[in-house]
Amino acid sequence: MKPSKPLLKVHFLWIFALIIPGPMFAQEEKSNFPPPENPIAISATKVKGKISIDGRLSEPDWEKAEIVSDFFRVEPVQGGNIKNSTSVRILYDDRNLYFGVFCMDSLGKKGIRMQDLRRDFDNGENDVFGIQIDAQNTRQYAISFQTTPYGNQLDQQSFNDSNTDSDWNALWSVRTQRTDEGYYAEFAIPFKSIRFDKPIQGMPSEWGITFYRMARKDFEKTVFPAIPQSFSENRMTYAAKLTNLDVPPPSANIRVEPYTLYQYEELKSGEQITEKSSEPKVGGDVKWAINPNTVLDLTINTDFAQADVDRAVNNLERFNIFFPERRQFFLENSGIWAGASNVRVRPFFSRTIGLSNNFNAAPAPLDVGARYTDRDENRTLAALAVRQRGTDNGPGSTFGVARYTKNYGKENNIGAMVTHRLDDSFGDLGLQSQNNTTISIDGLIRPKPNITLTYLLSSSLDSETGNTGFAGRISATSQTNAYYIGYVSDIVSSDYIPGMGFIFQKDVVTHSPGGYAIVRPEKSTFVRRWDPGIFFDYNHDFEDFGRFQQASLYIFPIYTWFKDNSFLEISFTPTWQNINFDFAPLGLELGRGDYRYTRYLMRYNTDQSKKISGLVSYDLGKFYNGSRNTLTLGMRYAPSPHIALSANYERNNINNLGILEEDLDTDLCSVNLRLALNPRVQLSTFYQYNSFDRQGRWNVRFSWEYLPLSFIYLVFNDTQVDIFDPVQRSTQFISKITFLKQF
Repeated sequence: MKPSKPLLKVHFLWIFALIIPGPMFAQEEKSNFPPPENPIAISATKVKGKISIDGRLSEPDWEKAEIVSDFFRVEPVQGGNIKNSTSVRILYDDRNLYFGVFCMDSLGKKGIRMQDLRRDFDNGENDVFGIQIDAQNTRQYAISFQTTPYGNQLDQQSFNDSNTDSDWNALWSVRTQRTDEGYYAEFAIPFKSIRFDKPIQGMPSEWGITFYRMARKDFEKTVFPAIPQSFSENRMTYAAKLTNLDVPPPSANIRVEPYTLYQYEELKSGEQITEKSSEPKVGGDVKWAINPNTVLDLTINTDFAQADVDRAVNNLERFNIFFPERRQFFLENSGIWAGASNVRVRPFFSRTIGLSNNFNAAPAPLDVGARYTDRDENRTLAALAVRQRGTDNGPGSTFGVARYTKNYGKENNIGAMVTHRLDDSFGDLGLQSQNNTTISIDGLIRPKPNITLTYLLSSSLDSETGNTGFAGRISATSQTNAYYIGYVSDIVSSDYIPGMGFIFQKDVVTHSPGGYAIVRPEKSTFVRRWDPGIFFDYNHDFEDFGRFQQASLYIFPIYTWFKDNSFLEISFTPTWQNINFDFAPLGLELGRGDYRYTRYLMRYNTDQSKKISGLVSYDLGKFYNGSRNTLTLGMRYAPSPHIALSANYERNNINNLGILEEDLDTDLCSVNLRLALNPRVQLSTFYQYNSFDRQGRWNVRFSWEYLPLSFIYLVFNDTQVDIFDPVQRSTQFISKITFLKQF
């Protein structure tokens, strides 16, 4: 059944009823203040002695450095007195930039909140201090170095404060000390790990910089300089200027990371071994900073044995599932590609190289790869080329992508991207050589700090079909301290085939308007933030323009964070479906026709920063011609940052669904144990079982960072189909050693 026009009018009234009053609550829109005309200037001091990175700030040079302490509170309420103060000092020498930080805590050591000691930690559920640097003064790009009271490391790249790459790794060090008054953090960031413009002889350099601090027990977030609550610390148009920097002149800057690996693999059918392999492997990466703006990365005989495994998902929807990239070589600088922040339409998605967008996809080996990035304050030029080796199951392939982006105005850019994939002929299956090309134009416009407009138009040409296809996206959003409102539309033609990309569906046009109010009750003793709102999602054919596919209204009157950052949502989703194709979610075949149903959701999680935390979600209601109830439970126990045990469970109870009105129950459970001697020596054990395909999977990983970014890995993988009476079992053991040297 298609949604009627009167019904749609009623639901759009919901949107305006929820959104327009937003600025009347708690804070006025004027609190979303503009960037300063003249940024605050802070000074770095050149050291005279030697700085030892021990987290103590005991050297005399620290006493002479300028103190930065004028932080601005953005959480839980913008502005006002700060409960947990922070002070920062900045030094440098010919090799490193140093930051000495003291984070006062009103409860001292007892106030520290930590989940675990992993690298690239969750910076919303731990005590954190972070540094963001825009050394090329682009105002659109930043690198971030973050730590916790225990010295965990998190480094990120941020693009336009809209896309963040948390898997980028830089060479730097930090040590911390916890005291009865708070904690100290001492950073050493090599100039070779920062991309900056060539200094003008005789003139000090100036870089954009921001700091931020999260005191998690109070959920108090503070920043320097002042940045509105609706933006993150990566909004570099608000950045201060770090001055008085006498940076070293460009020199040879080469980072070499060879590895050696031994892998044993065994495949069983029942009790019989059907395949066994045992082989050593060597390879490595080279990073050459040709100049401060330009970087060339090379990878040879690439291996990703230590990468995190995909998590199983039971897909009940008509759209393709997006599995994230987890391999380091492809994650660095991933935000520069067109459509990088979009999970519906991506002209370039690196999982097409060596993997596929499927759970537990079998990898194809990569012989060689190269990535080139040249960025300054005016433009970005990037390219990537990879050669994938052929296997018994498929041909070899060559992948290439080129990207150009031009910055203009304060925060605007326009870009173009070309991808090309060439698949070799494959005699075993009689396949001829094939190629695929996409050409994309995209851009971002910010006429005001709170308004963001983006666009993407992409065209594909595939040699196998001989057809040209089109895809695109437009979005317009406005976000202040008091509300969010936005509109997004995605378009994919039936002939659009991105041989190096990802699409959520073919022959579809989506329209997704909606928004929410942001209410911060000033007098409430337990509610920190309440975001009631509504989003409308409408899908129709691209070819037969206007023919209805699916529509839904996501209405969330209760979407609330409490003072301790625990969370409660109560929502409902009226849905209309037109099934005019063969569709069998989890193997239950649906009849063609129109369906209308409403689903209801309640989810709650406790304070995730505490030693014991939990979550519960219950999603119930009609589902096509039947019903579905989904229960999700989660638990986490971390008696100390050195030990963390988590478990998750999902149960789907499906009744009277499909042509045969069948019943189906599925259970998906996982357990993860993480043990850490310190942030550099860790053991992670993960197990997941899915009753739908009766597959159980172990992933055990030991890692020791024996030198900065140099690792020893021991990895054990075990996958079984029907664990109680094994039909098929794959076992894998990997040992890997990497060594990083920067010249």
